[in-house]
Amino acid sequence: MLELSILGFLAEEPLHGYELKERIKALSGHVRPVSDGALYPAISRLIKAGKLDEHAEPGASAAPRRILSLTDEGRDDLLERLRHPKQVEITDQVRFNTVLSFLRHLPNRREQAEVLRRRLEFLTAPTSFFYEGGRPVRAEETGDLFREGMLRVARATGEAERAWLTEAVAVLDQPG
Repeated sequence: MLELSILGFLAEEPLHGYELKERIKALSGHVRPVSDGALYPAISRLIKAGKLDEHAEPGASAAPRRILSLTDEGRDDLLERLRHPKQVEITDQVRFNTVLSFLRHLPNRREQAEVLRRRLEFLTAPTSFFYEGGRPVRAEETGDLFREGMLRVARATGEAERAWLTEAVAVLDQPG
């Protein structure tokens, strides 16, 4: 997801490394913070793979700033990752939000809708955080105030997300 975030933000505009880190941190930092030890090696891998370009510009102080931009190969990689997200990128909320953040870069509305349909299909399967005899436990069945709260919040969130996904797919399916 770090590479997807890097490619996605650089598809919008060239950025200085620190600026890129701040945007990634704002997207998912409170849940999965990004460290310099993860970010800068990922940037280096993408540069080496020809997906990013870098050049130096004079900084506000004496030090030059390293500006990163997306190459055509990087844009192709971004689009491919958006067209075909891994299953964990559909099922994991934080990872799906990262995909969703950049899905607008995918120019084909049908392909955008297909990604949303995959998430909607996942969200319609019966699930719970707790199971008894292989059956998902509903909030009202827990007998535990805190687990009930957890499940009720998850249910409300799931209902809201399913409603939005249904609306978004309908919009994307419209001609034009």
